[in-house]
Amino acid sequence: MVRGLLWFALIGCGAVQAAVPALDSAKRSQLSQHEFWLLLNRYERDAWGRWRSHVVDESFFLSKEGLQDPQAELVATLKALYAPVRLADQHAQCVYPARARWLREQLQLTDLPKVDCPAFQQWFAEINPHHVVLVFPAAYLNSPSSIFGHTLLRVDPPEAADRGTSLLSYALNFGAAIDDADNSMLYAWKGVMGGYPGQFAILPYHEKIAEYNRLENRDLWEYSLDITPDEAVRMLEHVWELQRFDFDYYFFDENCSYRVLELLEVARPGLRLTQDFHLTAIPTDTVKAVQEAGLVTQVRYRASRERELLVREAELTEQERTWAKQLAEGERTLEDTEFQRQPTARRALIQDAAYRLLRYRATGKDRDTQTARRSYALLRGIQDNPPNPLEVTQPEVPELGHQSRSVTGTLGQRESRTFAEYGLRMAYHDLNDRLTGFPLGAQIEIAKLAVRQYEGGHWQFQNLELAGIRSMTPRTDLLKPWSWQVRGGLERVLDQHEQEVLVSHVSGGGGVTQAWTDQLRTFGLVTARLEHNRNFGAFLAPALGFNTGLLWHNTLGGFVLEGSGDYFHNGTVRRQFQATQQWDWDKNLGIRFSLRRDFTQGFEPVTEAGLALRWYFY
Repeated sequence: MVRGLLWFALIGCGAVQAAVPALDSAKRSQLSQHEFWLLLNRYERDAWGRWRSHVVDESFFLSKEGLQDPQAELVATLKALYAPVRLADQHAQCVYPARARWLREQLQLTDLPKVDCPAFQQWFAEINPHHVVLVFPAAYLNSPSSIFGHTLLRVDPPEAADRGTSLLSYALNFGAAIDDADNSMLYAWKGVMGGYPGQFAILPYHEKIAEYNRLENRDLWEYSLDITPDEAVRMLEHVWELQRFDFDYYFFDENCSYRVLELLEVARPGLRLTQDFHLTAIPTDTVKAVQEAGLVTQVRYRASRERELLVREAELTEQERTWAKQLAEGERTLEDTEFQRQPTARRALIQDAAYRLLRYRATGKDRDTQTARRSYALLRGIQDNPPNPLEVTQPEVPELGHQSRSVTGTLGQRESRTFAEYGLRMAYHDLNDRLTGFPLGAQIEIAKLAVRQYEGGHWQFQNLELAGIRSMTPRTDLLKPWSWQVRGGLERVLDQHEQEVLVSHVSGGGGVTQAWTDQLRTFGLVTARLEHNRNFGAFLAPALGFNTGLLWHNTLGGFVLEGSGDYFHNGTVRRQFQATQQWDWDKNLGIRFSLRRDFTQGFEPVTEAGLALRWYFY
């Protein structure tokens, strides 16, 4: 519609067209190939060297060839800037303020018509950009869209700093426009394959805070950026151009974090934040890129509701935790005689923990009358008898963690056979990796490949794990999360001839984790597996099993001891016991020793040991 109105006005008004500056072919080529023009319109060359924009909505472009022709879009934009002012909000100067600003500066366009843009001016005045903050909500394993974390921008008005509050700020977010009917598996598939359009959205920041801190219980990291008010203005003008249109969206590369980096490049031309993110754009890596560019001036941490509850719970005795649960569930009241006998300071902690637990459990649910009454009573009790301030220890900042990709070289022995194994993992972290910047008990591995060379020159494709996710979150007296894992891909198992055969599988499980200290956990899960094995009669063979073990973060690094078993419906039984210790030599270098013993029904046990050097890189 925008394109049609602009071209109608231009065709019907020859006097206006005559005022458009004439550019020779050299100037048109120079401007259309300028990196800032290409960035404004999201042009990149495809595998065949042709230009194509990441904006998939053709109505974004003023030229019919604009999707694939930067020069045609430049010429069309320049003409549209001289359209009659009566177009008002539909005028190119109103629809494309960042383009208009850049062309005005490049060509010194002093004779552009003066256009009133009430819609843009009102929107811009409400946001009033002055300062920009990069926000990183930490990883949340129970949501497929959030397993790597997320990044967005907070835009502050001038008074935000004076008042010390972000209540007047806005959140600038890019994400997939998902179908609410899609389940988690379908979401993951469509997100990886580009099945969703991506869209920009800008909304009050306090609403986004509620979503991440409260609804999803995610810690937030806020990185104040060295972006000037003029640069913030330039970025917001560009956001106005983009927010109504669909983009390509891919979970691993053209995602939220990549688009945020592009916006910062628009804010400050000359930044090279996206140049290293050709294959993947994992949020923590993009935060590191912003840090390395020298843009971060201050870091602020906001603890999630869950973390705050755990900190308060740690201050209570076992009996006091029982009191907190009973108060939250309505089994006891604050007027209970036994409760009133407790010391005043202890009552303050108990009722505060009860209130936090009640609010935590109510997250995402419709508020019923009984919950509201208990919440109000506890809140009044807290006001009458306030607890000591909550002191949450700030964890290590995420960007201090190791790089997201890794390569591994292993020397090993499988029974009497010596081998060398070479591995590549595109992302991201396992239970043995260096813990700095990551939570204990969390594993996310994507595209993990290994090939093996046995002595005598025999090469063997060992495994390809498409995805492997484990969440070993401990249960407490107040919180009872389930631990779970899921993985799928190709791997080697013993067949009936005691030879390794390559099988495809998908497996998962659920159970519980117990924390004995901050650095020691044990876990137990019931598992299920579905396997395609050419030596089985059925195309797919199901199995039930177990996975139990121990996680210990020690002075050397991460240690994992675990046992697992699969019991197939056809009678096949496999069990495995494995111990792995990593020595964190450096931030991005580790030495790992592993010892494994495989038991397959009807065969002799097989022992395998390996010493690996692992290098993390991006």
